[in-house]
Amino acid sequence: MLVNRQLLLPYAAPYLAYVAIASLLGELLAPEVNYILRIVVVVLLLAWARGWYCALVGPRAPAISIVVGLAAGLVGAVLWIGLLTPFVHQGQTAPWSSASFVLRLAAAGLLVPVFEELLMRGFIFRLALQWDQARRGGDRQALQTALDERSVNAVRPGEWSWPAIVISTAVFTSGHVLQEWPAAIAFGLLMSWLWIVRKDLLSCIVAHAVTNVSLAGYVMVSGGWHLW
Repeated sequence: MLVNRQLLLPYAAPYLAYVAIASLLGELLAPEVNYILRIVVVVLLLAWARGWYCALVGPRAPAISIVVGLAAGLVGAVLWIGLLTPFVHQGQTAPWSSASFVLRLAAAGLLVPVFEELLMRGFIFRLALQWDQARRGGDRQALQTALDERSVNAVRPGEWSWPAIVISTAVFTSGHVLQEWPAAIAFGLLMSWLWIVRKDLLSCIVAHAVTNVSLAGYVMVSGGWHLW
């Protein structure tokens, strides 16, 4: 089993590639082309790294995790809209074209939940947990131990600690713009709760997907493009 330092690239590469294409090529490519490129690159990276990832299912029934994820995703959408609305101004973002909307919806609903949950709850949460366990055990080089002598893939389903929740939520939040931070904090806590209660990543991925798709649907129906 590979140690965490070796697993860092497989877990982080899809996320970093998605963000890099969005930020570095955002002004150079049409939105449609940019999203197609993101989708293709991330799919290829996920396929390349799939053998190194932890299991998405846990000891509890996957069907129940899907149902719980669906419900939690709707809660997540309400939290996101409610906590983001006070910090953005209506009309500050123009409506998307039909093609770019569909491509963004596909990315947000099918890809982003997979690679973000793999990185945030699959790797960072568990790495922070293993660091905290080593630290509490008196290890003066706890981070090095967690990186070089532990594997996140060996963490027991649902295992957690408060530092793991705080650190993973903080990292997740830092990947969002400032006005999204209250919503991102709430959503990160919700995903941590799902991991602890359902003991799998499947429920987190389903919830993340439902939140993203529900937000897109709300934006399209309400015209609140400033929320997306």
